[in-house]
Amino acid sequence: MAAGEREQGADRSGDDDDEGQLRRAITPTLLLVFIVGDILGGGIYALVGEVGAKTGGAIWSAFLLALVMAAFTAGSYAELVSKYPRAGGAALYVHRAFRNNFLSFIVAFAVVASGITSASALARGFGGDYLSEFVDLKVVLGALALLALITLINLRGISESVKLNVGFTLVEICGLLLIVLIAVVAIADGDADPGRAFEFKEGSSVFAAILSGAALAFYALVGFEDSVNVAEETRNPSRTYPKVLFMGLGIAGVLYFLVTVGASAVVPTGELASSSGPLLEVVKQGPLDIPEKVFSAIGLLALSNGAMINMIMASRLLYGMAQEGVVPGPLGIVGSSRRTPWVAILFTTAIAAVLIITGDLSKLADTTVALLVVVFAIVNASVLFLRRDRVEHEHFRIPTPFPILGVAVSAALLTQIEGEVWVRAGVLIAVGVGLWLLNALVLRRTEPASA
Repeated sequence: MAAGEREQGADRSGDDDDEGQLRRAITPTLLLVFIVGDILGGGIYALVGEVGAKTGGAIWSAFLLALVMAAFTAGSYAELVSKYPRAGGAALYVHRAFRNNFLSFIVAFAVVASGITSASALARGFGGDYLSEFVDLKVVLGALALLALITLINLRGISESVKLNVGFTLVEICGLLLIVLIAVVAIADGDADPGRAFEFKEGSSVFAAILSGAALAFYALVGFEDSVNVAEETRNPSRTYPKVLFMGLGIAGVLYFLVTVGASAVVPTGELASSSGPLLEVVKQGPLDIPEKVFSAIGLLALSNGAMINMIMASRLLYGMAQEGVVPGPLGIVGSSRRTPWVAILFTTAIAAVLIITGDLSKLADTTVALLVVVFAIVNASVLFLRRDRVEHEHFRIPTPFPILGVAVSAALLTQIEGEVWVRAGVLIAVGVGLWLLNALVLRRTEPASA
């Protein structure tokens, strides 16, 4: 009974800053900005054309389906965050539901791996057409150069990274609004073809085209899950988080809809699909006299921001796992001068470098989706298992059919993942299992000596 009372007490969600807990300093407005910025990321700047290649001119339809799919899982996160307003994310919820340390570890490492693959995909986008406006470099070299810069920023400190993130987020939102403005003017002047936004890929059924595109478009919406890690620092998360999360998804969804419809109207689908900087093509063919280098700079900043956020997240999660004793201790080493987890940073950077060299933008984005969708399926199942766990405070409750639909949606998305992508995801998980086994072996050998 005492243990149960302690657990319930740990789940309270008041606004007071208790000693030993993180300060609840994030207001609803700040949380909304965080969620919108994290969802938008840089994926939309690079993936519009890739999605168009799968869907046809009706790119918006794939993003709309992806939004609906994301909303099911977002509902599960909303219930779990408001019920357990603590940092820890998916691994915390899975551990509470199934009490299986290895499964919790796999979920946690899958999130780490998804951050690395996401950053690698965005780095590949960085090294493409946007960068070529300034310098003629091979995509891999441009991507590796960005990775090196992110590593230096990450090693320098979290405060510098967060400050850059705020500025970059504002820039990337302005860039998307600029694309919407270009499309509106082009349509008004008769220089665009709005009907193209309702054309689907030839030789494929409408449903198959939309589902195929949605599996990739899902990548541009998965950022919402990062917000669960700031729940412990949010004011009154049990009431605030659910409504702000859905509001953030709605804002991102509306912006994505306007951008994708506008891009299809202004630029033929084939040209979007062949470009690694598809929104730059909108600027080039649009009626407004906007310097291409200016928009390319916006695209580069957006992609850099998304990659930086993901590498910070991956290195910090790996550091946290080392602190908890589930991966080798050296990954938890912190530098004496900058107080950053430099071993975890260099380890995640090395993996990202290999991914950049061996994978293209689409495949790396698909790998991110594969890893996260597996996590989402388990999180949706966790909601149902945790319904028997009562807490003292009121919390958001998603209707039971929604997490069930979340599991079904996850299964549907996984059918769209190619074998090569599964191999890459499997190798990454195998790296995590290797770390887990190595750590267990070391602990086993040191136990007698410490006894």
